[in-house]
Amino acid sequence: MDRGIRATWYDLPKEGREEYLGWLHEAHLPRVLAREGHLWAAHFRNEGGGERFHQVIKKMARAEDPAVGAGKGYLVLIGAESTRAFFDPTAPQRRERWTAEERGMLGRRTGVYACVFAEEYRVEGPQAGARAPGITPGPYIQMGNFNVKAIEDGHDLGGWYAQHRLPFMAKMRGGVGARKLAAAVGWGRHSILYEYVSAEAREEEFVGHEEIGHEAGSWTSRVHTYVVHAPCSPFVGPRIWPPFPGRG
Repeated sequence: MDRGIRATWYDLPKEGREEYLGWLHEAHLPRVLAREGHLWAAHFRNEGGGERFHQVIKKMARAEDPAVGAGKGYLVLIGAESTRAFFDPTAPQRRERWTAEERGMLGRRTGVYACVFAEEYRVEGPQAGARAPGITPGPYIQMGNFNVKAIEDGHDLGGWYAQHRLPFMAKMRGGVGARKLAAAVGWGRHSILYEYVSAEAREEEFVGHEEIGHEAGSWTSRVHTYVVHAPCSPFVGPRIWPPFPGRG
């Protein structure tokens, strides 16, 4: 089972972008998948989430720590049996072993922000079968990464996910599933990964759920008063690798 996830958010300059993407998809990520304990890899492009969604999140607090990378254009997710796969060897140890090609290509990224997550729990949605190949995340995602302002806020946040948000995702039309994650490495100790069959399904079902939840006095509106998001969060966009069956 894929209980460990490594997430890397970053930006890319326009110059050389297609060359980098070709190398990442055709050479680098397939090599990553060959490592022991690694189960899947997926690459996503940020589309922003739409104007309705931005109205909901426009007042969210943001991290002010300059050590937190501000990249948010792309996201690479790597799934593993557990977080152990990302610590033997560690990311710094792997960087020491990079080839000249890897240093050159991966050095093109800017604003890099990386986390290693352990899955706390998950729910499967009505369209869970849309994951392909295998257990790779679905066609369209939203991923948040954040902290809470006070220790006690963690109890309220955990209850909100367990009692409100994830039960909704388990029945949402067009929903593939959702995973609540906790960070072993990274600034934001909390993360959530939502999977949808399409941008349209997310817009029609999830965004409306968000809007209703932000009515004055709602549990959702209270959560938004104490979460502090990383610059990359929430990330919303399609999977651009691996390709979907029948889509080339």
